[in-house]
Amino acid sequence: MATATVRPRKRGRPSGPRVAPYGFLAPAGILFALIFALPIGYAVYLSLRKVEIKGLGLGKNARHEVWAGLSNYTGVLSDHELFAGALRILGYGAIVVPTMLGLALLFALMLDSKHTRAGGFSRLAIFLPYAVPGVVAALLWGFLYLPTVSPFTYLLDKLGLPEPDLFSSGLLFGSLANIAVWGGTGFNMIVIYTSLRAISPDIYEAARIDGASELQIALRIKIPTVAPALILTFFFSVIATFQVFSEPTTLKPLTNAISTTWSPLMKVYQDAFVRGDIYSAAATSVVIAIVTLVLSFGFLKAANSRTDQGAS
Repeated sequence: MATATVRPRKRGRPSGPRVAPYGFLAPAGILFALIFALPIGYAVYLSLRKVEIKGLGLGKNARHEVWAGLSNYTGVLSDHELFAGALRILGYGAIVVPTMLGLALLFALMLDSKHTRAGGFSRLAIFLPYAVPGVVAALLWGFLYLPTVSPFTYLLDKLGLPEPDLFSSGLLFGSLANIAVWGGTGFNMIVIYTSLRAISPDIYEAARIDGASELQIALRIKIPTVAPALILTFFFSVIATFQVFSEPTTLKPLTNAISTTWSPLMKVYQDAFVRGDIYSAAATSVVIAIVTLVLSFGFLKAANSRTDQGAS
C-alpha cells in the first residue's frame, strides 16, 4: 500500500526586514517634501503665473490669476535693479569670503599649535559670535557705527582724531562685511580645526625630525591636508553671500546709503511684500537659486578636478 508523501509548505520570506528601512526613512522623506520640495515646487508654479486685471480692477472678478509662461523670467532677466544688487553682492563677497576664511584658517592653525594655552576658552571665544542671531549682530554693530551713540566715536573725539562715517558709500561695504566676518569666522574655524585634529601626530614628528620648522609644517603639511575643509567652507560662504538679507535690511533704517533693493533677496522681499507682486518675486527667487546652484557646482567640479590632478 503506497504511502502519500507530505511536502513541506513553502514559507514566504518575512517582509519586515525589507520594509523596516523605508519606515525609518519615511519621517525624513516627509519632512523633506513638506519643508523643502513643496515650497520650491510652489515657487516654480507661482513664477509661471500672473494676475490679469480687467477694466479698473474694482469688480469682484476683475482680478484673476492666469498662465504667464516665461514672461516673469523675461522681466527678471531685464531688471536693472536686480543686476545692480548682484554686482553689489559680488563686491561684498569679494571682501567677506577671503577675509573670513583667512582668519578662520589662521585661528585654526594657532589653536592647533603645540604652544597654545587655554585652547578650550579660545575656541569658545572665537566660536561664540556665530551663536548670535544675524539680526541681533546687525543691531549691535549698527549702534556701534552710529556717531551719536558709538563709544568709538566718543574716544576718537576725545583724542582729537577724525571720526569716520561708517555708513558712507565708501565704507558701507566694509561695515557690512565686518558683521559677516565677525559672525561667520568661528564656524569656519571649527570646521578647519576639526580637520586639523584628524591629522596623525606622527606626521608632525617625522617632519620635525627632518628639521622642519612650525611654519614649514603649517604651510607644507597642515594647509594642503585641510584643503577639502577649505573647499567646504568656501562653498558654504559663497552660498551665504548670495543669501545676505538680514544685515542690510536691519541697518537700512539707520542710513540712506542702503536702498530697498541693495541685495537680490531684498529685491525679492520688496516685490513680494511691498509691491504685492509675488509672481515676479517667485521668478526672481528661482533665478537666484539656479545661479547659486550653477556657480556652486561649477566651483566644486573645478576644485575636485584640480584635487584629482594633484593626487595623480
